[in-house]
Amino acid sequence: MLLNPFLIIIYLIDVVQRMDRRQFTRVIFRAALIAMIVFWFFAILGDVVFISVVQAEFASFQIFGGIVFLLIGLQFVFRGPTAIEILRGDSKQLAGAIAMPLLIGPGTISASVIAGKKLAPLAACASVFLAVSISILIMISLKILHDFTLPKREALIQRYIEIAGRITALFVGTISIEMIMKGIRAWAEKF
Repeated sequence: MLLNPFLIIIYLIDVVQRMDRRQFTRVIFRAALIAMIVFWFFAILGDVVFISVVQAEFASFQIFGGIVFLLIGLQFVFRGPTAIEILRGDSKQLAGAIAMPLLIGPGTISASVIAGKKLAPLAACASVFLAVSISILIMISLKILHDFTLPKREALIQRYIEIAGRITALFVGTISIEMIMKGIRAWAEKF
């Protein structure tokens, strides 16, 4: 759910509009590879990263990640799709810039840690691979559909972007509050 390609494509609308299909596909595959490696790392090591390396509870990450996510959601409400362009910045390494704020975020890292807790390491890595692969293939398909439809239905595409942008803001805000609440509950259980 956190890698929902129909919502992520809204974040990438500027990239979709300015790149040809081949460039877009290459950049998305690189971003997916970066994201998968990070997700596998957290799925396998999970809480060990937070407890041993960072020396913080996973609940703290959930609370902070929820706050970051909430700020992104609020930016999206007030600025629309341009909020993501601002967050992503003007990077020379677009694949990394897409991977980090869009694919790799507090929610997806949390989901990777939880998958690692609930599944065997190989099964957790396979589930991450499957989720990222499906999401990326759908985004590439949406790029193809965009390029095919744009000349004939530009107004329809702009309407979709506007509607999906509002839904995205609600979705991101809801997930962020849920992350904060889960973090607070997990932290409170320690006492």
